[in-house]
Amino acid sequence: MGPGARSRRHRRGRPETELELSGFLLTVLGIVAFAIGLLFSIGFHEFGHFYWARKFGMRVPQFFVGFGTTVWSFRRGETEFGIKAIPLGGYIRIVGMIPPAEEGESKRATRMRSFIAEVRGAALNDVLPTDRGRVFYAKPWWQRVIVMFAGPFHNLVLAVLLFLVLLVGIGLPTTTTTIAAVPDCVLPAGAASAAAADPCTVPITPEGQTCEAGAADCALPPAGPAAQAGLKAGDTILAIDGEPVTQEPGDGWEALVETVQASASTPLTLTVAREDAQGVPEQLDLTVTPIENTVYTDTDSDGEPDGTEEVGYLGVQSATEYVGQPLSSLPGYFGTVVVESVQRLVQIPERIPQLFRATFMGEERDREGPIGLVGVSRLSGEAFALEQFSNLDKLSFFVSLLASVNLVLFLFNLVPLYPLDGGHVAGALYEKARSTVARLRGRPDPGPFDIARLMPVAYAVAGLFILLSGLLVIADVVNPITLQ
Repeated sequence: MGPGARSRRHRRGRPETELELSGFLLTVLGIVAFAIGLLFSIGFHEFGHFYWARKFGMRVPQFFVGFGTTVWSFRRGETEFGIKAIPLGGYIRIVGMIPPAEEGESKRATRMRSFIAEVRGAALNDVLPTDRGRVFYAKPWWQRVIVMFAGPFHNLVLAVLLFLVLLVGIGLPTTTTTIAAVPDCVLPAGAASAAAADPCTVPITPEGQTCEAGAADCALPPAGPAAQAGLKAGDTILAIDGEPVTQEPGDGWEALVETVQASASTPLTLTVAREDAQGVPEQLDLTVTPIENTVYTDTDSDGEPDGTEEVGYLGVQSATEYVGQPLSSLPGYFGTVVVESVQRLVQIPERIPQLFRATFMGEERDREGPIGLVGVSRLSGEAFALEQFSNLDKLSFFVSLLASVNLVLFLFNLVPLYPLDGGHVAGALYEKARSTVARLRGRPDPGPFDIARLMPVAYAVAGLFILLSGLLVIADVVNPITLQ
């Protein structure tokens, strides 16, 4: 039958320069909208840390969205709030994130110990005499866990709310029995000419390989049965061989596909609703004979083709409409998205070599590979400018994009590596476990876990993150992932 499609809207009577300017402005609007959404997501993340830190009596001298030079700031109480020039993150500064050196720590001078001492000294310089009991390290382990988990949790809340708006408010694109497009020809699965500007004019073999016109078993792709029968875009299929087809979105199209695929070389009479040249509704009975066509199969439902089969093919593409989903569908949908996002994060290291080749060696970019904030903002701008997208399409894509970004922020920040939030949470949990073991053994409490000892790890993680971010920025500029 063919996948769902949306017909292109043609705007008549508008100069090409006006269309280009309109597309440019819409692109900028999409990028700006995503930037605002991202800044809000970052600020909401940091507010989670800030709220609970203040709730537990910690002193927070700074709350900033962004890095680099301060663009704007103001002070309220003991906290300076503001925005910095590079909107790639944010931070709040809580006094006493690193505890004093543990008793009995070796005083022997080494380069690593000197480095850790410098970091510890810089952190403790923020501690004022009046901060006794207000420093981070002096708070109970469970309060520190809540403070550090609250940031990612706020991103999780935003992701859930945005996916709720997407599912229940906007709805999901669902196939209908209305025809969006009628292709002029039929291509076998995996045809080499599928990416051509007009694949119907490229000679191919029965297996779909391109060939020279006039050679044996070489011909232009056959015309589609639907086009031959006179089906047109905008027709709504009402019945097959006199049997009514349900007009319920999704169900009607599935029933139609099932019947057609089981009817190869068997004539079918389709009753369609259509408007004539004067816009008057009419019903027509059209006889069409589906042809055999090779399609991919996915018998194990893993999303990857594992074979092909011959089925009936009509040669039409379904129009779609947005259908709101019940609230009960949110847990299952969100769970699927979480699993897919975790898989993508785990796969990042193995996809970096391909990303490098795509960036510097001209290899085609992996659409399933990692993408940076520059690339995501470009996708947002591209979606806003696409004429094929309705306003509802654009809104749906934007909400989905922002929801996915917040989900990734939640998952990534909980990776148990310092300086990520998950590293702080892991440190506090380790401290509690160490204290419990000491108590069971009748030994004194070891005290706060010295997070300063993880500073070499923090710098290594930060360095790798900066390198990956730089690679993604270059890739998103020179070889971006696009919607087309």
